Amino acid sequence: MAKMNPFDFVDSINFSKKDLMRGTENDQLAEKSYNAWLINSALSYFPDTIQYANVMNGNHHLDNKLQYQYLINIVRPKKRYSKWAKKKEDSDLEAVARCYGYNMKKARSAIQILSPEQLQQLKEFDKGG
Repeated sequence: MAKMNPFDFVDSINFSKKDLMRGTENDQLAEKSYNAWLINSALSYFPDTIQYANVMNGNHHLDNKLQYQYLINIVRPKKRYSKWAKKKEDSDLEAVARCYGYNMKKARSAIQILSPEQLQQLKEFDKGG
């Protein structure tokens, strides 16, 4: 049996309610496949499950099986789908980092003191214009 997809656990918690850690070919491997952080992140997108995810974040020291059992038994069955938030690219930040040779942390600090006109000039300079 190969490692399970974490989203199979999310689906079983949210909708199917099929226990994926009991009665499988390899229950220990199923428990190891459980990624608590990822599953709590997936549940945090919905108003009716965010508090359950927060409870598990506060009890991160519990075994994976206990966390899974809590969630599968307390979350009401419902189809829940959401798009994952993705980091936006910031061309101003990248231009400041490249032109001044800064890392992203320093570039964030520097961008706060630059005016929009200065940022525009910097981006034009960065393009070679």
